[in-house]
Amino acid sequence: MKPVKLTVKGFKAAAVKAGIRGKDRLDLGMIYSEVPAAAAAVFTTSSVKAAPIVLGAEKLKSGHAQALVVNSSIANACTGAQGMELARGVAGLAAKALCISEDLVQVSSTGVIGEQLDLSCFAKNMDRLAGELSEDNFMAVARAMMTTDTVEKIAFRKVEVNGREVRLLGLAKGAGMIMPNMATMLCFVVTDAAVSADLLGRMLKKGVDQSFNVITVDGDTSTNDTVLVMANRLAENSLLTGMDQDGAGVFQKALDGLLKDLALQIVADGEGATKLITVRVNGASNRAAAEQAARTVANSALFKTACFGEDANWGRIIGALGRSGVDFDPERVDIGFDDVLMVREGLGLKENEEQATSVLKQKEFTVTIDLKNGSASSEIYTCDFSLDYVRINADYRT
Repeated sequence: MKPVKLTVKGFKAAAVKAGIRGKDRLDLGMIYSEVPAAAAAVFTTSSVKAAPIVLGAEKLKSGHAQALVVNSSIANACTGAQGMELARGVAGLAAKALCISEDLVQVSSTGVIGEQLDLSCFAKNMDRLAGELSEDNFMAVARAMMTTDTVEKIAFRKVEVNGREVRLLGLAKGAGMIMPNMATMLCFVVTDAAVSADLLGRMLKKGVDQSFNVITVDGDTSTNDTVLVMANRLAENSLLTGMDQDGAGVFQKALDGLLKDLALQIVADGEGATKLITVRVNGASNRAAAEQAARTVANSALFKTACFGEDANWGRIIGALGRSGVDFDPERVDIGFDDVLMVREGLGLKENEEQATSVLKQKEFTVTIDLKNGSASSEIYTCDFSLDYVRINADYRT
């Protein structure tokens, strides 16, 4: 069977080595739609926002975009008026190279906080980027976005909406400084679906809430987090404007699946990570409590290092639950590793420890916690903390 081409009608991409921070690697990318597209985004909730975030949010009030320029290595965050001028300058250069309105250009950056970008890196390469645009270059852009990532992150979906084939292609980067609400991550989704900007925004928010907002690597939120989606309508399906329309549910499901796929790729590639871990809390009084308990465990450095060491130390789990602020009776709690029950009614099952340790040797596993205090559940996806996590973050700027 021939592999599916990872292309979306009307969208092209390119990436080049621009020499940002003197690195000999792909570090500057562009995504372009042949026609203006409906656009929506979710940005960082941090009060410290990078210049591209401030500029991008303002431009997206129009509900449209046609191009994106993204760089790695330097985040253009905490850079003051000079950083804002740089972001505007990049948008202007791209608009000129593509012969489109500057208002339709989104700019995104990731990398070291507090350093200034050099506009000449963009000026020398913008025409080349525009000239090398191709429908086959999205993987190169995914590579150009990477910082401490070890692999490119890309996902693709193809569905039928109102009798028309609709494609969705997503790129993401992120490995550290990852914790909702959102994380040090960038995600760009392009689709040829015909969707109104308003509905696209609502669909994106729903999708992000159950994907990027339920992952954590290290509990840190960044200054540059962005999930941007552009829909250029070239699939020519009937325009989707409300969730009650035929086809809207199909598109939402595809978008949700794509975002979750990318979110899990980020966790699996967490800085120094060796394991992908699902923390599931059942039996909470409400969903917020379930999520809070799961998130507290997932962010516990003691729990995460135990997972790396393949030590079924359930005391670290119940200890984290105890400081989560969630109401429960510790003498009723059950804790399991996959299908191995390690704690029943608050007491450890020593006889099951060898089996539980075997579960922890797997690359992926689930920790299930039953608080027995209600019927609500929640899942958070995380990874272990290895020796490499410390090494990577100790010399991140060098």
